[in-house]
Amino acid sequence: MKQIISKSEQETEKLGENIAKHLQGNEIIALFGGMGMGKTAFTRGLSKHFGVKDEVSSPTFSIVNEYKGKNNIYHFDMYRVNTWDDLYSTGFFEYIDKGIIIIEWSENIENALPENIIKIEIKRGSNENERLFNIKGFDEI
Repeated sequence: MKQIISKSEQETEKLGENIAKHLQGNEIIALFGGMGMGKTAFTRGLSKHFGVKDEVSSPTFSIVNEYKGKNNIYHFDMYRVNTWDDLYSTGFFEYIDKGIIIIEWSENIENALPENIIKIEIKRGSNENERLFNIKGFDEI
């Protein structure tokens, strides 16, 4: 496990960009962390690296946002997913191996996640803007 400290939203976006540089294009990135921890900022940075021009926002109500760039990016929000039926209704399993999948609120579907994923736990640091990123399954940075 690797720990990265971000001191701002801009640093969180930069972390997403730095990780994106090492991706092959079909990874699953499971983000764990409460409201306001920087999950969408991380996704914005990752998407920027792949040339996404669309606005990157949390897919809270749409469940999944699709971004087109050098690689397809599928940005899921599993906040409202509580059962296997809920998960199947999102179409999540149909997206596996079709691009990069980023999942917010992965704690709600942890038992359904494949084994070989990048797992990122985000916690508040010592002040309002600081975040601690604990990264498992990815040693490139």
